[in-house]
Amino acid sequence: MRIFILILACCFAQLSVGQNSFLAKQYYDDGDFDKAVVFYERLVKENPRRSDYQTFLISCYQQLERYSDAEKQIKKNLDSPNPIPVYYIDLGHNYTLQGNNEEAKKYYDLAYSKVEENPRNGYGLAYKFQNYSLLEYAAKTYNKAMELNPALDFNFQLARIYGEQGNVEKMFTSLLNIVAKDPNRMSSVIRNLDDFITTDSDNRNNTILKKLILKNAQRSPDIIWNEMLSWLFIQQKQFYSAFSQEKAIYKRSQDNSLRRLQTLANICVDENEKETAQEIYNYIVVNSPRVDNVKLYAELQRIALDLDLSNNKNTDAAQKAFAALLETYGYKPHSIMLQLRYANFLAFKKVETEEATSVLKKTLELQLNRYEEAKIKMALADILVYNKRFNEALIYYTQIQKNLKNDVLAQNARFKVAKASFYKGDFDWALAQLKVLRSSTSQLIANDAMQLSLLISDNSLQDSTQTALKKYATADLLAYQNKTTEAIAALDDILENHKGEKIEDEALLKQAELLIQQQEYEKAELNYLKIIEFYKSGILADDAHYALGELYRTILYKPEEAKYHYEKIIYGYQDSYFFPLARKEFRKLRGDAIN
Repeated sequence: MRIFILILACCFAQLSVGQNSFLAKQYYDDGDFDKAVVFYERLVKENPRRSDYQTFLISCYQQLERYSDAEKQIKKNLDSPNPIPVYYIDLGHNYTLQGNNEEAKKYYDLAYSKVEENPRNGYGLAYKFQNYSLLEYAAKTYNKAMELNPALDFNFQLARIYGEQGNVEKMFTSLLNIVAKDPNRMSSVIRNLDDFITTDSDNRNNTILKKLILKNAQRSPDIIWNEMLSWLFIQQKQFYSAFSQEKAIYKRSQDNSLRRLQTLANICVDENEKETAQEIYNYIVVNSPRVDNVKLYAELQRIALDLDLSNNKNTDAAQKAFAALLETYGYKPHSIMLQLRYANFLAFKKVETEEATSVLKKTLELQLNRYEEAKIKMALADILVYNKRFNEALIYYTQIQKNLKNDVLAQNARFKVAKASFYKGDFDWALAQLKVLRSSTSQLIANDAMQLSLLISDNSLQDSTQTALKKYATADLLAYQNKTTEAIAALDDILENHKGEKIEDEALLKQAELLIQQQEYEKAELNYLKIIEFYKSGILADDAHYALGELYRTILYKPEEAKYHYEKIIYGYQDSYFFPLARKEFRKLRGDAIN
């Protein structure tokens, strides 16, 4: 019974301490220091070893200007056996609050001297100096600790201090020191550098960083400095310079991996630097030591870029290139990327849909996993849609949904069911599929589903015959079939004969996309501006702003105009799918750096 009572008493005591601690912190956070100090005095008395209670008690005294009580408490802590050196900083700070800077400096210096006694005191002391915004002391303490014990690494902490002081060069030096000591920490260093680097190579911070990287490279010709330079050139959109660095990295690396070069080439494609991308893919093909997926991907990208750069005129050369690749790689499960690309080329570039179907059906006979089989069936269904054989296409799409339930591929197949139903004028069934997809795990699919759903529902209310909607579906199918000129003409018919109807902004947006494909950029620009002017409250206004921003940024090279339209999304369309994309591009154009 006595043991039970003792345990119960301990539990109540612990509960009391916890309750007092909670109340003390709540009063402190609320700025009610008169009440907080009462609780912290009690807590310190009951738990003299708890340094956090000590810190809050001292802070309460100082907030209440009870400096003598604070000094008494600090000196009491310093008189204890093995006192914590940070209390010297607390005492110095207490004098600073009273305007006694001379006495404060004496204790700050005393605290600093404790680093020499034990360099491992460095972190705690420097951290306390930082808390009191004594940044010079903090930096000095970190540096002294590392000097006395080279095993210690406080370069990240130093970088933050130099950043707060605005000393960019010292901050960069500290961050590069981290990479020099441990190359595995490069990604975290780059995340910190991102906040200070822009796309402008003449920016002061950029030139400082480049100078420091080159200085490190001269001192120690390590591959990490090539990697750092490549990263910097990519941020500055100097892709050919990055290519030079990546070639040097490849030649010096031990694993003979070309994946870094592949990543750079993909970035160039995304940034519309297609000639540079083509040259990088050529380099990968020539230098690949073996026939593998990296080489195959580069070969396929070369074909795609060649078609793109020639406006799809080099189809004969592409046909020969595909034939050579099939000769090399054959019809194997590991090369289905080749068969998919070839079938797509045959169907959508050469309009040889039967040959494309034959290629895919031959691939289906291989030993494929569920995902590979789904990709082939998706491609087969896409070709059937191209040929307006909608019901046959729906069978394949449905099989994919059944075999890969809840997978993104299955969700994409469901969206394509909706799209095929839309093309053939079965708007009710399309809406039924889209309703499910609006909660898709893929934000892109969910966004596309919502837009198509609104297109159908909005244009069914005004016009029960759905005349304009049927015309739009026809134009959309023509666009899908790469019959761009006919699609533009079909959309012109809608714009001429259905003025003022809800379908108009959809037709303008779709037509603008097709005009860009035809390189009729001024006409596309005019369409987007019409949407913004006449449908600024409509659901496509953010699409138009973002598309205009991209047009100005990547094709017309009008950065100020691009920035204007990105900014419109940031401040006017926070719920838009394009919001994070617009914010990122806006910050780049403004000169910020992006993580």
